[in-house]
Amino acid sequence: MPLTANTKGVFAIAPTPFLADGSLDQTSIDTMIAFYEGCGVDGLTILGIMGEAPKLNAGEALDVVKRVLSRFRKPVIVGVSAPGFAAMRALARSSMDAGAAGVMIAPPPSLRTDEQIVSYFAGAAEAIGADVPWVLQDYPLTLSVVMTPAVIRRIVTDNEGCAMLKHEDWPGLEKISTLRQWQKEGSLRPLSILTGMADFFSISKWSAGPMAP
Repeated sequence: MPLTANTKGVFAIAPTPFLADGSLDQTSIDTMIAFYEGCGVDGLTILGIMGEAPKLNAGEALDVVKRVLSRFRKPVIVGVSAPGFAAMRALARSSMDAGAAGVMIAPPPSLRTDEQIVSYFAGAAEAIGADVPWVLQDYPLTLSVVMTPAVIRRIVTDNEGCAMLKHEDWPGLEKISTLRQWQKEGSLRPLSILTGMADFFSISKWSAGPMAP
C-alpha cells in the first residue's frame, strides 16, 4: 500500500549489513528482517543515512531493495537520494515497481538559500514522477541544509507527491508545532510527520501520525 498523509506507526530505520570485504551480507539482511518483524514494527526505511547508501552502486542498492521487499510484508520506504536526478529516478521507479510503499529524498549539502531548496525538490519530484509518494527528509545536523517551516510548507504545497516529513531537527518541537498549527488553520494540507531524533542513539524509531502533536 502506498504511503499517504494518514500513514502512522513505528518505522525502523534499517542499516545495511556488509561482509568484511565490503560486499553485501545477504544472509544478514534476512536475519535483520526477521528481527524487525519480531519487534512488531509497522514498516521499514532502507538505504537512508544509517543504511550507508553511498557505499552501494546502483545494482547493489536495487539488490537490497528487492531482498527486503521479498521478505518483509509491511510498508518499506526506500532512500533514493543521489547526486543526480537520473540515478534518483532509476532507483525510485525500480523500487516502486518492486513493491515499495514510497521513497525518501534528502537535500544535498550544497543547497543554501530557500529558493535553492524549493527548486531542488521541485526537480526531484518531477524526476521520480508524480505517481510516487515521497518523504521529505529534514536532518540539518548531518546534511547542513536548514529548512524553515515556511520552506517545508512551500515544498509540500508545490508537490502533491510529498506525503510525509521525516523530522530530525534538534530541537524541533517548535517547527512541528508551527506546521500542525498551519494545518489547523487550513494553510497546509495533511502531512504525516515522522520523528527520529527522540531516539537518536538507538537503531530505530519513526513515530508517525497525521495529526500527532
